[in-house]
Formats: sequence, structure tokens, C-alpha cells
Amino acid sequence: MSLHPVLDAVTQRIIQRSLSTRATYLAQARAAVRQGKVERSHLSCTNLAHAFAAMPDGIKIHLQEASRPNLAIVSSYNDMLSAHQPLQDFPAWIKEAALQAGATAQFAGGVPAMCDGVTQGFEGMELSLFSRDVIAMSTAIALSHQMFDAALYLGVCDKIVPGLLIGALSFGHLPALFVPAGPMTSGLANDDKAKIRQLYAEGKVGRDALLASESASYHGPGTCTFYGTANSNQMLMEIMGLHLPGAAFVNPNTALREQLTRHAARVAAEISAQGPRFTPVCDVVDEKSIVNGIVGLLATGGSTNHTLHLVAIARAAGIHINWDDFDQLSAVVPLIVRAYPNGKADVNHFHAAGGMGYVIRELLDAGLLHDDVTTVMGHGLRAHTREAWLDDGRLAWRDAPAVSGDDSVLRPVAQPFSADGGLKVLTGNIGRAVIKVSAVKAEHRVVEAPAVVFHDQNELLAAFKRGELEKDFVAVIRFQGPRANGMPELHKLTPPLAVLQERGFKVALVTDGRMSGASGKVPAAIHVSPEALLGGDIAKVRDGDMVRLDADHGVLSILVDAGEWAARDAVVVNLESHQHGVGRDLFAGFRQLATAAEDGAMSFAHPLWR
Repeated sequence: MSLHPVLDAVTQRIIQRSLSTRATYLAQARAAVRQGKVERSHLSCTNLAHAFAAMPDGIKIHLQEASRPNLAIVSSYNDMLSAHQPLQDFPAWIKEAALQAGATAQFAGGVPAMCDGVTQGFEGMELSLFSRDVIAMSTAIALSHQMFDAALYLGVCDKIVPGLLIGALSFGHLPALFVPAGPMTSGLANDDKAKIRQLYAEGKVGRDALLASESASYHGPGTCTFYGTANSNQMLMEIMGLHLPGAAFVNPNTALREQLTRHAARVAAEISAQGPRFTPVCDVVDEKSIVNGIVGLLATGGSTNHTLHLVAIARAAGIHINWDDFDQLSAVVPLIVRAYPNGKADVNHFHAAGGMGYVIRELLDAGLLHDDVTTVMGHGLRAHTREAWLDDGRLAWRDAPAVSGDDSVLRPVAQPFSADGGLKVLTGNIGRAVIKVSAVKAEHRVVEAPAVVFHDQNELLAAFKRGELEKDFVAVIRFQGPRANGMPELHKLTPPLAVLQERGFKVALVTDGRMSGASGKVPAAIHVSPEALLGGDIAKVRDGDMVRLDADHGVLSILVDAGEWAARDAVVVNLESHQHGVGRDLFAGFRQLATAAEDGAMSFAHPLWR
């Protein structure tokens, strides 16, 4: 199947846009390889002795043999958060498998892992986005000892995988393989959970009922099962060729999960400098694999957070993408997965219906993915159209199902849920924003209503409880961008806005903050750029201004006379309360350096990334 012309055109535009920065990045990565494929061979005896002093005697001997690859393990393990708790056992499995493959492995370092589900609506959420950059830097520190010939990255959730990959790309000469933990088993149905949340927002059930519902939903080890940012991360790593085929959605604490993890160590040894097929990560993450990631996001209805993270990941590889690329691809990439919040199913249902192997094959056959890419399995994405299974206890791969096991969850490209990917760019006199409409019904995609302006999500929640929002309105929540307060997610607003929508009111959200991977049925124009603190015109909006949000035609505007709008002063807000407490003092530099949302909301000042 020939490439879809829009896919080809967008890819070529990205290649041309990135010529200079990509060439510089690759030159730097190639220079690091040319210095000597075996990293630790450059270390002095004193340096090397420090690096293996605590190792068993047998491992010390192996580490002195340059013919043996040494694998780094970088992990986000902690035992408080369900997604990361299963990673506890992975280093031991990896070390054993590495030895069997003629390699060694060392735990190079840990990275922080915070959970937006815990911090949602509280001050800690203002550290969330920048934790991605901390994770990238922590990854670099772990690898800075220059002891390693390839690396395995153990992480799952929202900022962790993007941070790990950005850090990995700063060591572009090293091979990289990502090792997920998998989703928890299915609990309370997503629809039932959402109903309890709305009833709680209306005051019809108490906190005891809400906690019981949430505990039945989030009930065991593994990632949350809805298709938010965490599971979108796993989709991305698979479709970009950084996972073993079929690895994304295998549950923790299963024999298949363990065997996939052990095999990841064997593959890492194979693609190391001393292995038979040296594959540095700079060759895996290129313009075509980034485009494949965007296509995967659109085809599966993935998280809006990746309109930030994919931009930042691409910049780390010297590649420049923007929201227009997402928008133009969205117009031709069909939605073929319906998983909550875009449907009733969870990722376990999606995986059982055919999973990533089915998705990749369908998109390849339709000319909507680049097959001519390098992956951890070799050349060509077609190797990732397979699923992993245990054949008499041994890890094996077979072709993904030819037919979806459930067409309410997973469909062929020829019979999609929607002809487009459901992610759109909105423009107008407020600025640029993105909106995810794959879960928004057609009758709610155009809203024209008066603005009600807030500077904190708790102000809206209080107004809702006072009964002041029983009307048509557009909630404008500003000074929520990366420079203002770290760009927190505002997912806590979903239940009250959904309640008002179900009562028949026309409601929408406009914000320079984030809405999260759980963006749902209420239209939300998010990531408005420029943000209010940097002179964005969202700071000019006043209560009562008529706002038009038209997701069908890509419009986000205040219906005010152009002359009056140009002359109007922007509001100034005192943000001091967001700069102290819960560690926010330490992130002042991040806020001051942060780029715009469309530039990845990054705190890195490297010239390649600006």
C-alpha cells in the first residue's frame, strides 16, 4: 500500500523544517559513537573500580571484559503508586537474563514518579508537568557514568515515559528499550465510576460512596485501565518501535509479563554496541517514527497531553513538529479504537479485542504509517503487527488477530468509529488551542455563550456548589500555563461541567492549562497559547463576553469589536500563592524558562530545542 499523500506531505514538511537541528543532533550522536563503542573502555582503572566496587566478584570479572555489553537499568519504581509497584521485581529478572545472554546489567539510577490521580486538584499538581523535565535530567545523571552500552527504561505513567525518552535521546548513541509494567486488571466499569462522580458532584451521594467506587476502579497493581496519558504512553512506545511487540498492555504479575521483561534484556544485549545489530536510539526516533506516534495517538483517541510531550520528545531528537501537523493528520487518520473516555471499554478490553498489533497492521495496510523505520526488532514496523504469547511456557509471537474480537472497541480502518482522529486546532483572537472531540457528541461541538472567568479551578467548583452556573456559559480559566503555575491538569472540573451539560445547558471550557488524558464529553479548548502570563489575549476576556467555540470549523474567538478588543487591557493576577509550598519554591527556574505549550512546555534552554 502506498503512503497516504497527507502523511507523506506532513512528513516531508517536518523533515525540511528540521534539516538543520536534526543534522546537528545526529552529528553529536554519531560523534559519541565514534569515540568508542564500549563506553567503559574510556574509564581509568580508578574510575572503573568505583563503578563495580559493590558488584559480586563474577560480575566484576565480566565488567572488565570489553566484549560483554553492560546494560543500564533506569527505573521509576516506587511502591506507593500502583503503576510502578510491579517494577520492583524487574531489575533482578533483567540481570539474570542479561547474564544468560552474555551481558551484565546494573541498576543505573531511579527517577521520580508522581501520580496525577493523587495530586489532581491539589497544589502538588503544579509540579506535575515539570516532573517530566526532572525525570529527563535524572535519566541523564543515571547514564552520566559512561558505563553502559545500552539501556532499559522502566516506566509507565504520564510524565515518566516522555521524561525517560527525552533523557534517553540526550544519550542518542546508546540503544534504548522501554519496558512497561502493564495495566491493572479490570475493576468497576468506567461508566459506573463516572456516574458516581457526577452524583457526588451534585451532592446526591457522600464521600463514602465515592471512595468505595474509586477503590473498586483503582484496585490493584498496574496502570489505571482507562485510556489516558499513561496508556497512551505505552501505545506510543510500541508504535514508535521502542517496545517489544505486544508488550504494552500485558497485565503485571503474569508469566507473560515476566517473560517479556526477561526477553527485553536479551534484545538490549543484541542491539548494544557489542551485539550483532547495533541500534542506537538516535536511529529509532526519527521524523518518520515521530509521525507514526502522532498517527497512533489520533487513531486510538489518545491523550491530549501528547500535544505537549510528543513535541518535546521530537525536539530532543532535533525534530520540530507543531500543532498544525497534528491537525492535518487528524483530518485523514480514522478513529479505530473506542476506549474510555472515548467509549465504555478499558485497555484490557482493547488488548483482548486485538490490541496494538491489530492497530499497527490496519494503519500500515491503509498507508497511514511509515513501515520503513528502525525499531528495536530491526528494520520495518511490520514486526510489530504481532502479539506475544506463551507457547508451552516459552515466549513466542504470532500474528495479531485478522478480525477484531469486539467491534464496539476496535474496528478496521475501512469501518472506523469516525473518519477523523478527533483532535483539532482552534484559532481566533484568543490564540491557538487544541481540542479533543472524539468523545464529544456532535451537538456539543459548537458552543456560543457568555464567558464566566476564573483564575482557579476551585473558584468554579465553589460557584457550581452555590448554584450560580445553572445557565449557558463558557468557563474561561486562565493563568494556568507553564509560566504561571506549572500548567496543572484541570480534570477535577469534568464532573460538574458534565452535570451542567446533562441538564441541558450549553457549556464549554477554555483554558491555558491542561485537561488531562481523560478529556471527555464536555468541549474543552485547552493549552491556549500564548498563555495569559506571557501576554496571551486570554487575559483580556471579561465576564459576559460572548465566546464562540466551534470545533467543527476550528474557531475559538471572543465576539467583540476588533477595535475594542485591540484596545482592551489584559488582566494582571498575583500568582505568589502558587510559588511557595509543596516544593513549588524549587521550581521557580522551570517556570521562568518554560516554553509555550505548542513548543512542548519545556524548561530546557538548549538551542536545538528552542
